[in-house]
Amino acid sequence: MVKELKESTKFVLSVEFWRIGLYWTVALLVSYFQLLLFPKHFKSYPRCSPTSTSSKSISSTVCIITGATSGLGKAAAFALSKEGFFVVLAGRSTTKLAETVAEIKNVNKDAQVKAFQVDVSSLQSLLKFKDSLQQWLLDSNMHSSIQLLINNAGILATLSRCSEEGFDQAMGTNYIGAFSLTKLLLPLLGNSPVASRIVNVTSFTYRSVSSVQVDNDTVSGKCFMRLKGYPCGHVYEYSKLCLLLFSYELHRRLGAMANFHHVSVIAVDPGAVETNIMRELPLCISYLALSVLRLVGLLQSPERGVSAILDASLAPPEVSGLYFFGGKGRAINSSKLSYNPKLGEQLWTTSSALLKAACLETCFSAADTIL
Repeated sequence: MVKELKESTKFVLSVEFWRIGLYWTVALLVSYFQLLLFPKHFKSYPRCSPTSTSSKSISSTVCIITGATSGLGKAAAFALSKEGFFVVLAGRSTTKLAETVAEIKNVNKDAQVKAFQVDVSSLQSLLKFKDSLQQWLLDSNMHSSIQLLINNAGILATLSRCSEEGFDQAMGTNYIGAFSLTKLLLPLLGNSPVASRIVNVTSFTYRSVSSVQVDNDTVSGKCFMRLKGYPCGHVYEYSKLCLLLFSYELHRRLGAMANFHHVSVIAVDPGAVETNIMRELPLCISYLALSVLRLVGLLQSPERGVSAILDASLAPPEVSGLYFFGGKGRAINSSKLSYNPKLGEQLWTTSSALLKAACLETCFSAADTIL
């Protein structure tokens, strides 16, 4: 109890506490104000059933969800299995994966579910997952393609930790992992005989970033790891902005490729959702934050918060390069900084260089040839 009180007091006195408490609240309100004050500035898109774009060439519409054993990822897995997707769960814990598969089957006995143990922050783990996924598709006599990739995995780390490749683990999980997995699976997405889609789950917190660098030291997170006090809030915001910049850059690149016109990219912000994302914060701090959000009516359950992710996943095939927020199929404008094409291109180049430096360039050669 005394130790927890000391940790809580120390955190309250830190810059990160006030950054998270004030900046993030303002960032969330900005998004909601766009919906309330400028209704003409957003569009709503209806959901389309995956069966409406079915093809005799494929027996199942395959969806991959990272971070699928809890929170939004788990809620998305339940919902999309009901929509008829063959849901592939990707998570770090084999125990939680087995429990999630059993829970989905218990609710929907006809659900098609497959689980793979994956650490998104590890490039080696992602490579193993890609090989295992391809082998599974082959062994199951399924079409060598996937139709939906949801990059949902994310962490809010309060302490600096290093990934296997030497990246900051939070950057590795929230952005580099999503970038790498998307590049690895692009050939399978492109091979789909029906429309396919990438959904990147970002966060309103990115609005707190007013300027950004996309050099190797920053994108890898190494510059944050060297600081005396790990800036957990800033790292999380930055990683989510990178994911958004990447989404728009990928949209532009795929749009310029005639053979990939059927692959779309959508960024989605679920808003404030009651998940375990704040599990590393002092318990009383996370409890207070959730209580305040709940009191003002901004905190959603995973089952409600997943609505925006489902909107993005099931939007019409031609919809791409948008930012979904607030449910009801609504897409709003993200920050001016996030649309900067020069930053997006620089981030792509830097991210690709990081993979090359990790001696994995040959593994990503297919995607590099495409893009």
